[in-house]
Amino acid sequence: MGIVGNLSPDQLQSFHSQGFLVIESFAGPEEVDAMRKRMDRLLDEFDCSSSASIFSTKNQQKLTDNYFYESAEKVSYFFEEKAFNEEGNLKQSKQLSINKVGHALHEIDPVFKTFSYSGKMSSLMFSLGYKRPVIIQSMYIFKQPGIGGEVVPHQDNSFLYTEPQTCTGLWLALEDATIINGCIWAIPGSQKNGLVRRFIRDEEGVHFDLPFPSCDQKDFVPIELKAGSLVVIHGNLIHQSFENQSSKSRHAYSLHVVDTDGCKWAQENWIRRKVDPEPLYAS
Repeated sequence: MGIVGNLSPDQLQSFHSQGFLVIESFAGPEEVDAMRKRMDRLLDEFDCSSSASIFSTKNQQKLTDNYFYESAEKVSYFFEEKAFNEEGNLKQSKQLSINKVGHALHEIDPVFKTFSYSGKMSSLMFSLGYKRPVIIQSMYIFKQPGIGGEVVPHQDNSFLYTEPQTCTGLWLALEDATIINGCIWAIPGSQKNGLVRRFIRDEEGVHFDLPFPSCDQKDFVPIELKAGSLVVIHGNLIHQSFENQSSKSRHAYSLHVVDTDGCKWAQENWIRRKVDPEPLYAS
Protein backbone atom coordinates (compact mmCIF):
# COMPACT_ATOMS: atom_id res chain seq x y z
CA MET A 1 0.00 0.00 0.00
CA GLY A 2 2.83 2.37 0.87
CA ILE A 3 0.70 5.04 2.57
CA VAL A 4 2.43 7.09 5.26
CA GLY A 5 0.50 9.23 7.73
CA ASN A 6 1.08 12.96 7.37
CA LEU A 7 -0.01 14.14 10.84
CA SER A 8 2.50 14.72 13.64
CA PRO A 9 1.98 13.40 17.18
CA ASP A 10 1.23 16.97 18.32
CA GLN A 11 -1.43 17.36 15.62
CA LEU A 12 -3.06 14.06 16.57
CA GLN A 13 -3.03 15.00 20.25
CA SER A 14 -4.63 18.35 19.46
CA PHE A 15 -7.32 16.69 17.32
CA HIS A 16 -8.23 14.16 19.99
CA SER A 17 -8.27 16.87 22.65
CA GLN A 18 -10.13 19.61 20.81
CA GLY A 19 -12.20 17.54 18.38
CA PHE A 20 -10.93 19.48 15.38
CA LEU A 21 -7.64 20.25 13.68
CA VAL A 22 -6.73 23.04 11.27
CA ILE A 23 -4.19 22.16 8.57
CA GLU A 24 -3.03 25.30 6.83
CA SER A 25 -2.36 25.26 3.06
CA PHE A 26 -3.70 21.70 2.68
CA ALA A 27 -4.70 22.57 -0.89
CA GLY A 28 -2.48 24.67 -3.12
CA PRO A 29 -3.69 27.79 -4.96
CA GLU A 30 -3.89 25.81 -8.22
CA GLU A 31 -6.16 23.18 -6.65
CA VAL A 32 -8.41 25.81 -5.10
CA ASP A 33 -8.63 27.69 -8.39
CA ALA A 34 -9.38 24.50 -10.34
CA MET A 35 -12.29 23.58 -8.06
CA ARG A 36 -13.74 27.08 -8.09
CA LYS A 37 -13.55 27.35 -11.87
CA ARG A 38 -15.05 23.90 -12.28
CA MET A 39 -18.00 24.86 -10.08
CA ASP A 40 -18.48 28.06 -12.09
CA ARG A 41 -18.80 25.90 -15.20
CA LEU A 42 -21.18 23.43 -13.53
CA LEU A 43 -23.44 26.29 -12.46
CA ASP A 44 -23.35 27.81 -15.96
CA GLU A 45 -24.53 24.46 -17.34
CA PHE A 46 -27.18 23.89 -14.65
CA ASP A 47 -30.78 24.40 -15.78
CA CYS A 48 -32.36 25.81 -12.62
CA SER A 49 -35.86 25.39 -14.06
CA SER A 50 -35.40 21.65 -13.63
CA SER A 51 -35.03 21.87 -9.84
CA ALA A 52 -36.23 24.09 -7.04
CA SER A 53 -35.05 21.99 -4.12
CA ILE A 54 -34.33 24.16 -1.08
CA PHE A 55 -31.87 23.17 1.63
CA SER A 56 -32.27 24.30 5.23
CA THR A 57 -30.68 22.88 8.36
CA LYS A 58 -33.59 24.34 10.33
CA ASN A 59 -36.14 22.25 8.41
CA GLN A 60 -34.28 19.08 7.50
CA GLN A 61 -37.31 16.93 8.24
CA LYS A 62 -38.88 18.36 5.08
CA LEU A 63 -36.16 16.76 2.95
CA THR A 64 -38.22 13.77 1.89
CA ASP A 65 -38.27 14.18 -1.88
CA ASN A 66 -36.53 11.79 -4.25
CA TYR A 67 -34.29 14.59 -5.54
CA PHE A 68 -32.69 14.78 -2.09
CA TYR A 69 -32.41 11.02 -1.63
CA GLU A 70 -30.99 10.43 -5.11
CA SER A 71 -28.37 13.14 -4.63
CA ALA A 72 -26.30 10.60 -2.69
CA GLU A 73 -25.06 9.23 -6.02
CA LYS A 74 -25.47 12.31 -8.22
CA VAL A 75 -24.41 15.95 -8.57
CA SER A 76 -27.50 17.82 -7.33
CA TYR A 77 -28.23 21.49 -6.70
CA PHE A 78 -29.93 22.97 -3.63
CA PHE A 79 -31.08 26.58 -3.27
CA GLU A 80 -30.92 28.95 -0.34
CA GLU A 81 -34.19 29.48 1.54
CA LYS A 82 -34.03 33.22 0.93
CA ALA A 83 -33.25 32.95 -2.79
CA PHE A 84 -36.89 33.13 -3.90
CA ASN A 85 -39.48 35.92 -3.82
CA GLU A 86 -43.14 35.46 -2.88
CA GLU A 87 -43.99 34.43 -6.44
CA GLY A 88 -41.44 31.62 -6.28
CA ASN A 89 -38.93 33.26 -8.63
CA LEU A 90 -35.24 33.75 -7.96
CA LYS A 91 -34.43 37.20 -6.61
CA GLN A 92 -30.94 37.12 -8.13
CA SER A 93 -28.85 35.01 -10.52
CA LYS A 94 -28.68 31.26 -9.97
CA GLN A 95 -24.95 31.67 -9.23
CA LEU A 96 -25.88 33.74 -6.16
CA SER A 97 -28.87 31.59 -5.16
CA ILE A 98 -27.41 28.11 -4.65
CA ASN A 99 -26.83 26.88 -1.09
CA LYS A 100 -24.80 23.82 -2.03
CA VAL A 101 -24.05 21.25 -4.70
CA GLY A 102 -23.84 17.61 -3.54
CA HIS A 103 -23.54 14.82 -2.68
CA ALA A 104 -21.33 12.79 -5.08
CA LEU A 105 -19.07 15.45 -6.60
CA HIS A 106 -16.08 13.46 -5.39
CA GLU A 107 -17.11 10.46 -7.48
CA ILE A 108 -18.65 11.97 -10.59
CA ASP A 109 -16.73 15.13 -11.38
CA PRO A 110 -13.09 14.61 -12.44
CA VAL A 111 -11.75 17.83 -10.91
CA PHE A 112 -13.25 17.16 -7.48
CA LYS A 113 -12.38 13.46 -7.70
CA THR A 114 -8.72 14.28 -8.31
CA PHE A 115 -8.54 16.26 -5.08
CA SER A 116 -10.75 13.90 -3.06
CA TYR A 117 -8.76 10.79 -3.93
CA SER A 118 -5.34 12.45 -3.69
CA GLY A 119 -2.44 10.90 -1.84
CA LYS A 120 -2.52 13.57 0.86
CA MET A 121 -6.16 12.71 1.57
CA SER A 122 -5.27 9.04 1.99
CA SER A 123 -2.30 9.97 4.20
CA LEU A 124 -4.56 12.08 6.39
CA MET A 125 -7.09 9.29 6.92
CA PHE A 126 -4.27 6.80 7.49
CA SER A 127 -2.95 9.07 10.24
CA LEU A 128 -6.39 8.99 11.87
CA GLY A 129 -6.36 5.19 11.95
CA TYR A 130 -8.78 4.42 9.11
CA LYS A 131 -8.38 0.93 7.60
CA ARG A 132 -10.73 1.13 4.60
CA PRO A 133 -12.05 4.70 4.40
CA VAL A 134 -14.74 5.75 1.95
CA ILE A 135 -15.96 9.26 1.18
CA ILE A 136 -19.67 8.87 1.80
CA GLN A 137 -20.68 12.36 0.66
CA SER A 138 -19.26 15.61 -0.68
CA MET A 139 -20.63 19.13 -0.91
CA TYR A 140 -19.61 22.41 -2.48
CA ILE A 141 -21.01 25.01 -0.08
CA PHE A 142 -21.43 28.64 -1.17
CA LYS A 143 -22.60 30.58 1.91
CA GLN A 144 -23.93 33.26 -0.40
CA PRO A 145 -23.48 36.96 0.44
CA GLY A 146 -26.48 38.36 2.28
CA ILE A 147 -28.55 35.16 2.18
CA GLY A 148 -26.13 32.37 3.14
CA GLY A 149 -28.18 30.34 5.60
CA GLU A 150 -27.43 29.46 9.20
CA VAL A 151 -26.22 25.93 9.97
CA VAL A 152 -27.58 25.05 13.39
CA PRO A 153 -25.49 23.23 16.03
CA HIS A 154 -25.05 19.59 15.02
CA GLN A 155 -22.78 16.55 15.00
CA ASP A 156 -21.84 14.81 11.75
CA ASN A 157 -22.28 11.33 13.23
CA SER A 158 -26.01 12.08 13.57
CA PHE A 159 -26.42 11.93 9.79
CA LEU A 160 -23.74 9.42 8.76
CA TYR A 161 -23.90 6.80 11.47
CA THR A 162 -21.78 3.67 11.60
CA GLU A 163 -21.30 1.08 14.33
CA PRO A 164 -18.84 1.85 15.79
CA GLN A 165 -19.04 5.59 14.99
CA THR A 166 -16.39 6.58 12.43
CA CYS A 167 -17.51 9.73 10.61
CA THR A 168 -14.90 12.47 10.13
CA GLY A 169 -15.64 15.76 8.39
CA LEU A 170 -13.08 17.43 6.12
CA TRP A 171 -13.89 21.07 5.39
CA LEU A 172 -11.69 22.89 2.89
CA ALA A 173 -11.91 26.67 2.62
CA LEU A 174 -12.00 27.76 -1.03
CA GLU A 175 -12.27 31.39 0.10
CA ASP A 176 -11.14 32.95 3.36
CA ALA A 177 -13.65 31.95 6.05
CA THR A 178 -14.02 34.60 8.76
CA ILE A 179 -16.38 35.62 11.53
CA ILE A 180 -17.76 38.21 9.11
CA ASN A 181 -18.79 35.86 6.29
CA GLY A 182 -19.94 32.83 8.28
CA CYS A 183 -17.00 30.64 9.36
CA ILE A 184 -17.50 27.45 11.38
CA TRP A 185 -17.82 27.74 15.16
CA ALA A 186 -17.21 24.71 17.41
CA ILE A 187 -17.30 23.72 21.09
CA PRO A 188 -13.77 22.38 21.76
CA GLY A 189 -13.81 19.00 23.44
CA SER A 190 -17.55 18.48 22.95
CA GLN A 191 -16.87 15.26 21.02
CA LYS A 192 -15.93 13.61 24.33
CA ASN A 193 -19.55 13.77 25.50
CA GLY A 194 -20.73 11.39 22.78
CA LEU A 195 -23.50 11.50 20.20
CA VAL A 196 -26.69 13.25 21.33
CA ARG A 197 -29.14 12.26 18.57
CA ARG A 198 -29.59 10.54 15.22
CA PHE A 199 -31.14 11.57 11.91
CA ILE A 200 -33.37 8.66 10.91
CA ARG A 201 -34.88 7.70 7.56
CA ASP A 202 -37.95 5.47 7.61
CA GLU A 203 -41.13 4.90 5.64
CA GLU A 204 -42.44 8.33 6.70
CA GLY A 205 -39.37 10.26 5.56
CA VAL A 206 -36.56 11.62 7.72
CA HIS A 207 -36.60 12.87 11.30
CA PHE A 208 -34.44 13.24 14.39
CA ASP A 209 -34.96 10.70 17.16
CA LEU A 210 -34.37 13.28 19.92
CA PRO A 211 -34.29 17.07 20.31
CA PHE A 212 -30.86 18.68 20.27
CA PRO A 213 -29.82 19.90 23.73
CA SER A 214 -29.48 23.64 24.15
CA CYS A 215 -25.96 25.00 23.73
CA ASP A 216 -24.38 27.98 25.46
CA GLN A 217 -23.11 30.24 22.70
CA LYS A 218 -20.21 31.38 24.85
CA ASP A 219 -18.76 27.86 24.61
CA PHE A 220 -18.27 28.11 20.84
CA VAL A 221 -15.00 29.32 19.31
CA PRO A 222 -14.62 30.52 15.71
CA ILE A 223 -12.50 28.52 13.26
CA GLU A 224 -11.27 31.13 10.81
CA LEU A 225 -9.43 29.77 7.78
CA LYS A 226 -7.45 31.08 4.85
CA ALA A 227 -8.36 29.73 1.42
CA GLY A 228 -6.67 26.35 0.96
CA SER A 229 -6.72 25.47 4.65
CA LEU A 230 -8.57 22.40 5.91
CA VAL A 231 -10.34 21.73 9.20
CA VAL A 232 -10.67 18.10 10.25
CA ILE A 233 -13.83 17.61 12.32
CA HIS A 234 -14.53 14.72 14.70
CA GLY A 235 -17.91 13.15 14.03
CA ASN A 236 -19.20 14.01 17.52
CA LEU A 237 -17.89 17.59 17.64
CA ILE A 238 -20.71 20.11 18.08
CA HIS A 239 -20.30 22.83 15.46
CA GLN A 240 -22.37 25.44 13.63
CA SER A 241 -22.16 28.50 11.40
CA PHE A 242 -24.21 31.68 11.33
CA GLU A 243 -25.97 33.39 8.46
CA ASN A 244 -23.70 35.24 6.08
CA GLN A 245 -24.96 38.81 6.27
CA SER A 246 -21.82 40.22 4.64
CA SER A 247 -21.26 41.13 1.00
CA LYS A 248 -18.64 38.36 0.55
CA SER A 249 -19.33 34.69 -0.13
CA ARG A 250 -17.61 31.84 1.75
CA HIS A 251 -17.07 28.96 -0.67
CA ALA A 252 -15.95 25.62 0.77
CA TYR A 253 -15.60 21.99 -0.28
CA SER A 254 -16.75 19.54 2.39
CA LEU A 255 -16.21 15.78 2.54
CA HIS A 256 -17.37 13.19 5.04
CA VAL A 257 -15.45 9.96 5.46
CA VAL A 258 -16.44 6.74 7.25
CA ASP A 259 -14.56 3.50 7.75
CA THR A 260 -15.84 0.27 6.23
CA ASP A 261 -13.45 -2.20 7.84
CA GLY A 262 -15.13 -3.71 10.90
CA CYS A 263 -17.82 -1.02 10.75
CA LYS A 264 -21.48 -1.30 9.81
CA TRP A 265 -23.33 1.40 7.84
CA ALA A 266 -26.67 2.04 9.55
CA GLN A 267 -29.69 1.12 7.42
CA GLU A 268 -31.60 4.04 8.96
CA ASN A 269 -29.19 6.63 7.51
CA TRP A 270 -30.64 8.91 4.84
CA ILE A 271 -28.01 7.75 2.36
CA ARG A 272 -28.91 4.37 0.86
CA ARG A 273 -26.53 3.74 -1.97
CA LYS A 274 -27.19 1.34 -4.82
CA VAL A 275 -23.45 1.00 -5.53
CA ASP A 276 -20.83 0.78 -2.80
CA PRO A 277 -18.35 3.67 -2.87
CA GLU A 278 -14.74 3.16 -3.87
CA PRO A 279 -12.41 3.25 -0.85
CA LEU A 280 -9.48 5.64 -0.65
CA TYR A 281 -7.35 2.61 0.17
CA ALA A 282 -7.61 -0.74 1.93
CA SER A 283 -5.05 -1.69 4.57
